[in-house]
Amino acid sequence: MVLSDRQRLDWLRLIRSESIGPRSFRSLMNRFGGASAALDALPDLARQAGRHIRICPADEAQREFERLSRLGGRFIALGEADYPIPLQAIDSAPPLLAVLGHAAILQRPAVALVGSRNASAAGMKFTARLARDLGEADFTVVSGLARGIDTAAHETSLETGTVAVLAGGLDEIYPPQNIPLARRIVERGAIVSEMPLGWVARARDFPRRNRLVSGLSLGTVVVEAARRSGSLITARFANEQGRQVFAVPGSPLDPRAEGGNHLIREGATLCAESAHVIEALQPMRQRELDLSVPTRAMREAAGAPASEAMWDELDLPEITPAPAYSRREDGFEAEPSSLRPTGGAPDSGRVLLDLLGPAPIALDDLVRASGLAAGEVGHVLVELELAGAIRRHPGGTLSRNLP
Repeated sequence: MVLSDRQRLDWLRLIRSESIGPRSFRSLMNRFGGASAALDALPDLARQAGRHIRICPADEAQREFERLSRLGGRFIALGEADYPIPLQAIDSAPPLLAVLGHAAILQRPAVALVGSRNASAAGMKFTARLARDLGEADFTVVSGLARGIDTAAHETSLETGTVAVLAGGLDEIYPPQNIPLARRIVERGAIVSEMPLGWVARARDFPRRNRLVSGLSLGTVVVEAARRSGSLITARFANEQGRQVFAVPGSPLDPRAEGGNHLIREGATLCAESAHVIEALQPMRQRELDLSVPTRAMREAAGAPASEAMWDELDLPEITPAPAYSRREDGFEAEPSSLRPTGGAPDSGRVLLDLLGPAPIALDDLVRASGLAAGEVGHVLVELELAGAIRRHPGGTLSRNLP
């Protein structure tokens, strides 16, 4: 799949529109068959939900394209050949990934190294050893460009290949003291972000960034982390995505070791030397093409239905007999006209809300409990999500937003 310039612009407008994230983007694409049609339908959907949603204007999206081009970067769309295969296998893969540097490095097998910003000297030294050995084994090192462990991982792997994932826009490097490091990364590796240019990272943007760090990688290594640490969020995402989690043990007297020790108790693979990571991931690397279609084990580990299609969040495969899908030019599958909802009954939303609570529930369980057609459930869920009434979670589960 290769998007035309117009399609790429429509994709950017849709994902930059208010209340549209990766999952709602895919729901709209699958329902309407393309970003242009989804943009046309969005005002009516918002009105049905009792909301006004700001749709990204075409000129605003065009300016972002031009600014990124002037920086030397470009957007890679989900499904295009340059899009990282491991990342497109996750439930919340960004539809468009902004890349600055060498996009080809995103096709290499990668390992994420994450840990404390307030790292110990021993932790920094061990991180450097890991990064060097992983690079020599032809793994790309992925991290978040933060102080401490992230910085040590990037600096050591500059020559062998590293990718930095930002929580803000590509032109908003954080922390500022790592701007020189970011420039060096661009020369040999890549910096990526899903956020708009000019976006200054906020606290809630870092967990979003962390899911990309783990999603780009075959495995995640936590070197040092407190019990309440962003690194443990990255490890949780890695586990939900069906990737291997490693943790470096440390002294029980050091608070920076509490997170890693906790992960090991919870089943993470102990990492006391580089070989522990390389040997565990070598079979996955040899079968790296398998990630282009996530295995049943990966999907079940992520909590998603085994029949779930890579880009299809609606539960259409459950319908029997399975209808024939038409493949649109932008690579998404459109619903057959016989399944295309004509507008959910007002009572359908109430039925679904009554079935949902604060605890996440799988989509197929919700369909069965509601007694509604899968296509109607998908249609109503889009409206409820736009209204802020429900929340989607990793693995395709949903919960109700309670006041």
